[in-house]
Amino acid sequence: MSSCHDADTTPVIVVDDDDALAEAELLHPPAPARQPGVYYFGFDLRSSPQEDAAQYLPFLRYLEEATGLRFKLHFAANSSATSDDLGLDRTQFAAMGAVSFLRANDQYGAISIARGLNEKNKATYRSVFAVSPESPLTEISQLRGRRLAFGSSDSTQGHLIPRIELRQNAISLDELDSYFFTNSHESAAEAVVSGRADAAALQDTLAERLASEGRIKIIHYSDEYPSSSIVANASVPEDVIQLVTQALIAFDPSGDHGENLYNWDRTEMPNGFQRSTYEDYRELHEWLVELDLWQQLREQAD
Repeated sequence: MSSCHDADTTPVIVVDDDDALAEAELLHPPAPARQPGVYYFGFDLRSSPQEDAAQYLPFLRYLEEATGLRFKLHFAANSSATSDDLGLDRTQFAAMGAVSFLRANDQYGAISIARGLNEKNKATYRSVFAVSPESPLTEISQLRGRRLAFGSSDSTQGHLIPRIELRQNAISLDELDSYFFTNSHESAAEAVVSGRADAAALQDTLAERLASEGRIKIIHYSDEYPSSSIVANASVPEDVIQLVTQALIAFDPSGDHGENLYNWDRTEMPNGFQRSTYEDYRELHEWLVELDLWQQLREQAD
């Protein structure tokens, strides 16, 4: 098995040629030549570049209709690049996890304007630890001596929250047999499916879908933490930020605005958005410091 997607059942959507990303752009995206009047939108990778792009393109069409502004999607290879692209004005808006936002805020003064609402209408999400359906593991304490796959090293649900859970359950990284990082939650899940890892740290939405399909087994849920947010860079005019924020708050993916969306229920904001600020993420910032991860992030930026 090479992917958690079933090619025979994945819906196909038609997008404008100007919006489509070529394979070369997905793998080695150039810095875009800024078009006047166009706002570029980046995103932390969650699934595959193709799947994420298919989800965000119809969403950007909604933003265009709601604001009268023009948007284009911009791909970055990892969360660090998403933060840098935003801070260096290669993108003006981005969908980011807490770690990416906190780094972009610290380095570049980026602003969180709205964070996603889950299926219970709460602006939170969780991480899980998952194993193969045949695994004898049933709880987090049994991860000692096992191989663990994280998501990206700068992922909130794929690394930071799982590290918090390990700390709160008195498990150090040294007690694992081994651990490694993957490029996405999907890749971490595939590490379990393929047998390269005994367990994986995953976002709850993806994990629950894969568990319902019998591909993995969830053995532990984390506490709830503030969900991903839409972030603006410091150079975006205040009137534009207000216009976009209003459109995000008004976004109704399960109602009036859901018709042209693609798999939006699989995102971290299936019920839309609520307003957000830096204060929402202060606790996670404190955990980054406590786990000695904050300085590593700052050194990567330097």
